Amino acid sequence: MTPTLVRHHSYADTATAVDPGTRARDWAEIQERMLAPLYEAVYERLEVGTGTRLLSLGCGSGLALLIAAARGAHVTGVDTDTERLALARGRLLPDPGSDAGTPAGHARLVDGDPSAAASADGTPYSLITAFTPIGCSSGDGERLVDALRSAVPLAARGSTVVLAGWGPPERCATAPVLRLAGRLSDGARAPLTGGWRPWERDDLEEVAFRAGLSPDGSGRVACPFGYADMDSAVRGLLSTRLFDAAVVATDQDRVAKEVAEALRPHLRKDGTIWMPNVFRYLVCTT
Repeated sequence: MTPTLVRHHSYADTATAVDPGTRARDWAEIQERMLAPLYEAVYERLEVGTGTRLLSLGCGSGLALLIAAARGAHVTGVDTDTERLALARGRLLPDPGSDAGTPAGHARLVDGDPSAAASADGTPYSLITAFTPIGCSSGDGERLVDALRSAVPLAARGSTVVLAGWGPPERCATAPVLRLAGRLSDGARAPLTGGWRPWERDDLEEVAFRAGLSPDGSGRVACPFGYADMDSAVRGLLSTRLFDAAVVATDQDRVAKEVAEALRPHLRKDGTIWMPNVFRYLVCTT
């Protein structure tokens, strides 16, 4: 299983405002790997391999695609975050002539709507994944339904679609830290897209129903969040974008300081941060 305790990241000031490129790098270097056990468990269950044509919605900086490509899959990733997508291109589509490359050599990345991800030869996808966990950001279910409605027509009839979300709050040590995002964004003068909300047990089933998918099994995966120090933990959590509304409602300095305070119960004697979490995935068919 991919290790989740990340190395120390030395930064001058966690509270300093950062640009989107820095935030995307924090995601790629610190936070993204926390979900690697989820990716690996799903791929193992579905026997992803050389016969798989995978479309990843919200592919981010490409770790899930890289793992699938290592299993021999043909992979396509879609994302609207240009900074994260640029990092994915660096991982999966290296410059011509370089020694780097994807393990299988079959990768494609698309910026924007999933409908633009149709293969050039019209070959349908056999698997669609939406690994970005839904359920704690206002409107994330609606956005995923829209993305699925664009993506599902690109898959063969009876293909598999996998959705992911947070597990029961009582089994997610990170839940109290995420609730902080909701408290800090309360009192904003106008609704903030992406603001935190408590997740519910049937979030995934609701999305599947609205997208016209048929649930066909589910699973839970332990995905502990482990950080080498407090600085890395704060930067990693802020890179999730779940605190963006709180930053707009207050300021970067306050959010970073309060996140650090909320993390103190998870600070171990050696200075590392460790938070056990469980994530849930839902397997559907088109």
